[in-house]
Amino acid sequence: MPNPIYDTSKPVLVTGATGFLAGWIVKDLLEQGFTVHAAVRDPNNKDKVAHLEKLADASSGNIKFFKADLLQDGSYEEAMQGCGIVFHTASPFISNFKDPQKELVDPAVNGTRTVLNSANKIESVTRVVLTSSCVAIYGHASETTKAPTGKLTEAEWNNSSSLTENPYSYSKTMAEKAAWKIADAQSRWKLVVINPALISGPSLSGSPTSDVFSIFKQMADGAMKSGVPHIEVGVVDVRDVSTAHINAAFIDNANGRNIVFNRSMSFLDICNAIGEKRSDLPLPSREMPKWLIWLVGPMVNSAFSRNWVSLNVGHAWRGDNSKAVRELGLTYMPVEKSVQDMVQNMTDLGLIKG
Repeated sequence: MPNPIYDTSKPVLVTGATGFLAGWIVKDLLEQGFTVHAAVRDPNNKDKVAHLEKLADASSGNIKFFKADLLQDGSYEEAMQGCGIVFHTASPFISNFKDPQKELVDPAVNGTRTVLNSANKIESVTRVVLTSSCVAIYGHASETTKAPTGKLTEAEWNNSSSLTENPYSYSKTMAEKAAWKIADAQSRWKLVVINPALISGPSLSGSPTSDVFSIFKQMADGAMKSGVPHIEVGVVDVRDVSTAHINAAFIDNANGRNIVFNRSMSFLDICNAIGEKRSDLPLPSREMPKWLIWLVGPMVNSAFSRNWVSLNVGHAWRGDNSKAVRELGLTYMPVEKSVQDMVQNMTDLGLIKG
């Protein structure tokens, strides 16, 4: 197994540092003794950055906050000065939007260009680790078993999503393609991409904003008590995804795209795993028939178009995580513990009553 060699002589930049995943990356870097340049929208918003300050106080590392805007050219140059590694995690993960171009695609794509164009200007940068997603590899679950090897690999790209069909997946795909275009046009710094599946686990902030918390809340608070659709996803703990990013930064031979997940689970599998520890919650205990979801889905949520239901509900999800295990030295936390920790964290934060 490869071992990362941590060079703490230069600071490292984390974009979107108040985010769910970014918080864990910051924590792990601070504990290794790094000086972390944390790029955030508003460094003066103490409610947003207080948990990061506490992490720094409890570690051997240091943190410095910088104001940055994904849509403003040159916005990251001050934060990037002197940094050897850039972790670009900032990208919206929301399902309740009115304008997918403005709320999803522009921040993801133009934000990636903003950060990587700055990397081209800052001579100290030698590597950029980009948070992409498995949804940049596939658009619909039905595609996963149709891949040449019978499961997703890093060789595949999402060619089925668009502004009107899976716009979040489309935004992640376009952002990663923009990153590779910029990286391939230069030779000073190296790009390594992490493609995680559905990220679960506890948040380090008191008010997590990632939409994955909304999904788990609906499972645990009775909103889905009548049943869940048979949807399968890859699941991985946020702490493992953080390790993947840091190993991608400091393992010399880390390269390319890296699918990161432990195993595939259906929504009902997730609910059953939660129920092993939280029998007090009104968790769903059955799956809804596909014909019913196909019939009423579009009326409940515009994202559940009949085409989307046909291509995702009732289909197996299959992915190959062997590259990240082999080249990034990953070992995975049991997903049962991950989803249980997440729900307990949400209970502690008052997001779920229990």
